[in-house]
Amino acid sequence: MIEVRGATKRRGRRTIWSNVDLDVRGGELVALTGASGSGKSTLLDCIGMIDTLDGGSIVLEGRDPGRSARQRRLLRRDLLGYVFQNYALVEDATVQANLDVVRAGLIRRKTRRHENEQALARVGLPSRTKDIVHELSGGEQQRVALARLLVKRPRIVLADEPTGALDNVNAAMVMTVLREFADAGAAVLIATHSDRVRRACDREFSLDGLTAPTTAPVPVP
Repeated sequence: MIEVRGATKRRGRRTIWSNVDLDVRGGELVALTGASGSGKSTLLDCIGMIDTLDGGSIVLEGRDPGRSARQRRLLRRDLLGYVFQNYALVEDATVQANLDVVRAGLIRRKTRRHENEQALARVGLPSRTKDIVHELSGGEQQRVALARLLVKRPRIVLADEPTGALDNVNAAMVMTVLREFADAGAAVLIATHSDRVRRACDREFSLDGLTAPTTAPVPVP
């Protein structure tokens, strides 16, 4: 489902990583690891069609959008679910509004409300649809982000340090939900520093050793 080939990413004179080859199949839970600054979040952003590569390619379910903004938007809408490190919620909106934002097409209000309640109950936040996001703790916001993933039901799941703000009980719940996505056939890639998360995954892909030293500016072809 996720195919990364010869991927290279630069920031100014610095090459973050180069020649990255990575496959994540449907049904797999893969830990993306590496030292701080190795570019784990950057690679997730490139796979998630938020950022672009400086070399190489990323194919999702056989679709390569290249640099087409429209095709990248469609892939984000149709295939991808993202749990961001900073939650990426609308802080002055209700939990309900934050869950509704990922829905495609027309869904009856009653159905929408029922599905939202089910997702929130699954992450331990029942009957919280009317709460304003900025009134929630960091751990609660992370669980709302996970509930949003449950509502969308994506085929590719990207998670950036999804257990970082959670205690052990809620971290275990997050990993259980991500495992359920994989068991249902999704490809799940998790950027993490946590040994516990890494051990819960099927395998590990490390960016260590794929980071090139700072070089002179690369000439534009």
